[in-house]
Amino acid sequence: MTDLAVWLEASGAIATAGGVGYMKVRAPRAYWATVGMPAAWVRFTAQYRTTMDVCGLTVQPSGLRAFMARSVARREVQPVAPRVRRVRGTSTGLRVTLRLPAGLEPADIAAASERLRHAWGVHSVHVFATKPGFVELRMTGYDVLRRVRMPRKAEARDLVVPVALKDDGTAYERDYRQVPHALTLGANQSGKSMYQRNLIKGLAKLPVALVGVDCKRGVEQFRYAARLSALATNPDDAASLIDVLVAEMEDRFDLLAKHGASDVWALPERLRPAPVVVLIDEIAELFLISSKKDEERRERIVTGLIRLAQLSRAVGIYLEICGQRFGSELGKGATMLRAQLTGRVVHRVNDKQTAEMGLNDIAPESVPAACTIPADRPGQAVAADASGGWSRIRTPHTSEAETVAACREFAHLIPDLPALEPFRPLAPIDPTLIIPPMPEQAPAIP
Repeated sequence: MTDLAVWLEASGAIATAGGVGYMKVRAPRAYWATVGMPAAWVRFTAQYRTTMDVCGLTVQPSGLRAFMARSVARREVQPVAPRVRRVRGTSTGLRVTLRLPAGLEPADIAAASERLRHAWGVHSVHVFATKPGFVELRMTGYDVLRRVRMPRKAEARDLVVPVALKDDGTAYERDYRQVPHALTLGANQSGKSMYQRNLIKGLAKLPVALVGVDCKRGVEQFRYAARLSALATNPDDAASLIDVLVAEMEDRFDLLAKHGASDVWALPERLRPAPVVVLIDEIAELFLISSKKDEERRERIVTGLIRLAQLSRAVGIYLEICGQRFGSELGKGATMLRAQLTGRVVHRVNDKQTAEMGLNDIAPESVPAACTIPADRPGQAVAADASGGWSRIRTPHTSEAETVAACREFAHLIPDLPALEPFRPLAPIDPTLIIPPMPEQAPAIP
């Protein structure tokens, strides 16, 4: 009987350990909620003071505080660490709010984030300044980019589209009001198409005009024709479409001048024209020419794009440009246009120079992160903007069928823009709706 009890206890312990190990690999959120978060919370609470001290994140107390410690409390004067104001758990990690003492700044905490992560046994530590004197530590308990699950509250609204998941567990949102124009770079099979697919799926739900420029004969964007207001599939059509967009921009400026408004958002809603998002799939196809006679077309395209990038934000026209590379080798106007694209997303690249083209002018410290994206992580990228901040992101897997279905479902949201009507594509027939013909009945054998 004793041997049986021992055997049962040992079997239970082994089964529990095996279940915990399986949950850690297959269900990291459940593992974090039941095992990881309590353990990390205990480590943080028990080691906080000493960790801050050894990481150099303490300062000498003020004269009054030192006097009170020596004379009133009769204890040794110790350096002052940031005060913990709040600790709360999330489905992916811990959020800690700290009050910084005089002499420390958020950059000091951020510089020690790697040491803090190892001390507290978490996957990563990100530092965000919330208001003067306060920072928030966003700790992730596991690699949230290994299996992407978007937050439940991540929904498209106004001109904000959640496209990917950041490595701190929050959604990466494409906010066109804050960052009007963006550039997405990456090698083949790096996830650019998946990023654009998620973007189109989110934009399809909003009352905006989607304009596609896909000079690969439309193989990427034609399937979304049900929701597109215009589509150009070759350089000649792209040049004409960009001319129309420039003319639309000028008409909108006339409207603003007539009503004394600085941008379209200052107009009454009944007068406000619909926003336009221009999705350019492969920018190099618009810059490269094969003969002398194509130079005039190239000049039209480049001049039009530069004008749109410089002026169109105020009138609600936004550029979303994708490519494998975007440097001076494309010719005159390339770097001038790139300088106007303040949002940058760089997927896995084939060389360091490509990463520098996208990130070196706004967030140079993020270039090494873009150069070390593994090939088995499609959709992972580095996102940055003109503020200098950057983060690792990864887009969730979205099938073409899901995006096409969203485009068909919200086709009624296409705004009325007569200028774009000549470029309106015909929606492809859904093959799932075609009823196959009945086979002919064989004649009866007498």
